[in-house]
Amino acid sequence: MLIDDSILEGCIAGKRSAQSALYRRYAAVMMAVCLRYAQNRDEAEDILQEAFLKIFQNINSYRKEGSFEGWMKRVMINHALNYYRKNRKRPFLEDIDSINETDIMEKEEEPALHAPISAERLTALIQLLPPGYRMVFNMYVFEEYSHKEISSELNISENTSKTQLLKARRMLQKKLLELNILKNTGSINE
Repeated sequence: MLIDDSILEGCIAGKRSAQSALYRRYAAVMMAVCLRYAQNRDEAEDILQEAFLKIFQNINSYRKEGSFEGWMKRVMINHALNYYRKNRKRPFLEDIDSINETDIMEKEEEPALHAPISAERLTALIQLLPPGYRMVFNMYVFEEYSHKEISSELNISENTSKTQLLKARRMLQKKLLELNILKNTGSINE
């Protein structure tokens, strides 16, 4: 999706019609990003609206290096992380050293899933993760941050980042296995 130069110039000039056109063009794509970081749809909508305000206020800082959509996505992610930091009730406590290695090995030998899952269902499952797991999982898997970068962004240790990722993956795997079992027994409808 390429942005029309006239829309970008209109947004820089503060024209509401250009801002509306930009919002209509990118809101659905950016909402998908926000949903991955938010606990629920209402929270994602709040993040989306606030981040679009930041985009409109700071659109002059876009240097036309790289894609505009990529720049907007970065604003969305940064705002979602700031929203999380501001609303975090308690710090990350677990460290990778506290996890028993034999438990990890046993958990990773569980059977693979065979049934496909929709993007909407996967997003819903990600939203069910505890906030710390969700943030680290999204940053590592979708945004391709390193554990060092995650630790810096979230003000946690690298080992805590690794632990949160491991536990997020385990929890998602368990939920996916449960869904697969329910599907296979006919107890769930897509």
